[in-house]
Amino acid sequence: PPRTWLKAQLESKKLLTFCVKRLKNLNKVRLVHAEYIWTEPHSKRNKVKLKVQKEVLHGAILEQAYTVEYVIQDQMCESCTRVQANPDQWVAAVQLRQHVSHRWTLFYLEQLFLKHDAAARAIRIKQRDQGIDIFFSNRSHAVMFVEFIGKVVPIRSRNDKQLVSHDTKSSIYNKYTFSVEICPVCREDLICPPPKVKDGLGNVGPLVICTKVSNNIGLLDPFTLRNCFLDAEHYWRASFKTLLSSRQLVEYIVLDVESCFF
Repeated sequence: PPRTWLKAQLESKKLLTFCVKRLKNLNKVRLVHAEYIWTEPHSKRNKVKLKVQKEVLHGAILEQAYTVEYVIQDQMCESCTRVQANPDQWVAAVQLRQHVSHRWTLFYLEQLFLKHDAAARAIRIKQRDQGIDIFFSNRSHAVMFVEFIGKVVPIRSRNDKQLVSHDTKSSIYNKYTFSVEICPVCREDLICPPPKVKDGLGNVGPLVICTKVSNNIGLLDPFTLRNCFLDAEHYWRASFKTLLSSRQLVEYIVLDVESCFF
């Protein structure tokens, strides 16, 4: 199989440049013009007309035209061949989990995956309870995927390696599994952080509200209206949970406010 793959439309300039570069001994003459000759789309043939010049005796220039015919052969890349032969033949799997009663964070991540093509190299995706499994044909693709998730939400991860087969001639074949847990704190959740966390945040109130979840957790003290941020490393050290989720919020209307002074 070829070392690299090139994406080009039929009768495009990109394909024409590639076809001309594949010709041998073209550096001995001067290429003047190159164009396609129409062929039947189903003929699997691609014809290119070339005009070349070369200096002959006493400075005279000889110009000739040639027609080169290329044969189109269908072939799948290595990853597609592996998937078609056996869809379960994966090399690395990312187990993405969030232990909450809803899937809002996962829906948000799915939109980011589509926007940034983060899961473009995945060969299969399966939905699981409280998460999803993403399978890759290469370990490096899974590592890049885990790094992308860590940039948008607070996570902690660990990886395992399993020996599948061993052959003295073809070295060792392993399968890799990355377990990724997303922070269970979501936007508009009510939290009572532990004393160590409160001290690290500047001694915020006993109750805080989560205002934003990205690679950091944004918190708001409802009594002082003070904002603070908690990064993923400090959160997983304490690993606290929420008191009430946003589903338990009750909407109300303030009718009157009376100031009391004692």
